[in-house]
Amino acid sequence: MILLVSVSARMLAELAVGDGYDVVAVDRFGDLDLQGLSPSVSILRDLGGQGGLAEVVAAAEQIPSDAVVYGAGLENRPDLVERLAAGRTLLGCDPDTLRRVRDPARLAASLRGAGLAYPDTFSAAEAPAVADRARRWVAKPALGGGGRRVRAWRGGRLRAGDIVQARIAGVPCSAAAVADGRSAALLGVSEQLVGRRAFGARGFVWCGNVAPPRLPAAERDALGRAAAGICAHVAAAFGLRGLFGIDLLWDGARAWVVEVNPRPTASLETIAAAHGVRPFAAHVEACGGRLPAPPSAAGPVAAAGKAIVYASEDVRVPDTRDWVDRGIRDVPHPDEAIPTGHPVCTLIATGPSPAAVLTGLEARAAALRAELHDHAAVDAVA
Repeated sequence: MILLVSVSARMLAELAVGDGYDVVAVDRFGDLDLQGLSPSVSILRDLGGQGGLAEVVAAAEQIPSDAVVYGAGLENRPDLVERLAAGRTLLGCDPDTLRRVRDPARLAASLRGAGLAYPDTFSAAEAPAVADRARRWVAKPALGGGGRRVRAWRGGRLRAGDIVQARIAGVPCSAAAVADGRSAALLGVSEQLVGRRAFGARGFVWCGNVAPPRLPAAERDALGRAAAGICAHVAAAFGLRGLFGIDLLWDGARAWVVEVNPRPTASLETIAAAHGVRPFAAHVEACGGRLPAPPSAAGPVAAAGKAIVYASEDVRVPDTRDWVDRGIRDVPHPDEAIPTGHPVCTLIATGPSPAAVLTGLEARAAALRAELHDHAAVDAVA
């Protein structure tokens, strides 16, 4: 039995069950489709509704299991990962590895020492004195995720724990790979969807992925080669184990590393559909020292995508019990209230090209918004 622990565990559970593993999931949300996949415990559904990662981990500590896999958010909390690993096999990067690879200064030194591109990056204390105001910058948490609290910076005060990083013009991408502590195998590269209003997102907020990226074939191949080299270097330099991701910016000739996410990343179900790989099985096997064979040189077997739909106003969802059959994931429970700015659900799709997939996702998001609006109107009349 493998314990899955994350802010949202649905994707991990779906990948694990699809690869034949017995799992129990602990997360914050307890989405309807997660409850249909595996035994699960959620903070919102089962434990009174209050709390964050520390409460999720406290709940997980009470569940007997042979091994544990952690997901999004816990890469920033090595102290909580250490608690999860007590008495279990840890399938993933250990706490010390998390501390090192999530340190922007250490990451920058390693990448630049290998001749790899990393944007100029300064701590909150350094930035006001050394950042050239003629250039474009972003301020963001050193230990953040999902594009939350990322903003353009033109000088001025910074929050404690923030860093300032040069903005690189290019296509935001994500490399998904798996490591055995010494090297890495690239599973695939996707384009990140950021701040797209069609999905209710703003600014730098992540709202999905499409694979492969919408790039000319020659650039896509060059990006793949660059991503494979970057992943191999980072895995060896920091001793990564299991699934991990690297956020990149592709400027048309070079891949710039933005950050490393040393845990299973949200793009994996898109990578699995596009490349025909089995990410969860690869994770377990790599933690045991066995890397998968490289993906086919023929490239993706399909184009695939996912989109996170955010609430642009306070909504209350209708009966959602048929949403999984409609290609919807992270399904809220019937009549659940979702505040403005929070995620409603995830749309998934495949298609003949990444552009077609994205167009289809945008059309489905518009239809879903209309459905939610109509439901709200009926509720108001009633």
